[in-house]
Amino acid sequence: MDMAKSGNKPVKEVRIGAIKAVIWLNETQNGERHNVQLQRIYKDGDTWKQTDSFGRDDLLVVGKVADLAHTWIHQQQQKDEDKSD
Repeated sequence: MDMAKSGNKPVKEVRIGAIKAVIWLNETQNGERHNVQLQRIYKDGDTWKQTDSFGRDDLLVVGKVADLAHTWIHQQQQKDEDKSD
């Protein structure tokens, strides 16, 4: 399912250069869960596009962006746990 087309908005976007992680919040029977889409944005003529295909030189940045997204999600979960204490 394409979350962007479902009408939901991401809760966070982490971006370094052309690489970004879009973080979505999903309510489930087991509580809140986050999903992440990793994308590379690029310009084709005058139009901005995005892809989930990465070149060799993108991979370290993909790893860093994924790490930042992971950290952000854990921080949100920690905030939620602190509220429930």
